[in-house]
Amino acid sequence: MKRDLSTPLVRLVLADDHHLVRRGLNALLSSIAGVEVIAEAGEGAELVSLVDSLRPDLVITDLSMPGMDGMAALGEIHRRHPAIPVLVLSMTDACETIRRAIEGGACGYLLKGGPQFELEQAIRSVMTRGSYFSPGIAQRLLQPSDPTPADELTERQLEVLKLLASGRAAKEIAFELGLSVKTVDVHRARIMERLNIKGVAGLTLYAVRKGLIVP
Repeated sequence: MKRDLSTPLVRLVLADDHHLVRRGLNALLSSIAGVEVIAEAGEGAELVSLVDSLRPDLVITDLSMPGMDGMAALGEIHRRHPAIPVLVLSMTDACETIRRAIEGGACGYLLKGGPQFELEQAIRSVMTRGSYFSPGIAQRLLQPSDPTPADELTERQLEVLKLLASGRAAKEIAFELGLSVKTVDVHRARIMERLNIKGVAGLTLYAVRKGLIVP
């Protein structure tokens, strides 16, 4: 693996039930500067166990696996280790499946049929901004009849939402908008309540769908 010393090493665990797919993904991931695949799993329970013992920086998983599937493993990992980001790499583009993954704790979602460079782009985005959703996924979920953000949020809430979705921390947002951190936290809670969205990843997807930020 070529290592760029200026880039922090990302230790990741990879999960897919097809051995040949895992081998191919491992080779691709290992060619990315600053990325190291430290373990592989072929089913959900094994993945959860590896995350428990290795505490990786990132998990990349498929959803369709025998035994405990990827969706169940995702939820369990998020419950046990909420700070460890999970990126879903799947063949499934069904809106309901994508929404379930996000609600379960996924911080990103991309399709296996996408270009190879997108995988590296997704990893970099998740590790720096906290989330990644390919344009195709955002478009897949877009509903023309959805209300506009201005119909659902105040101007200040829109400002906070854009910054949250861009990966800014509460302290950074507070400084930029001249607010207290507590006020930013209140805005975030009210935004999630109004939009019925859980987690920053869900807010990011909403912002992408509505054209508030560029993925």
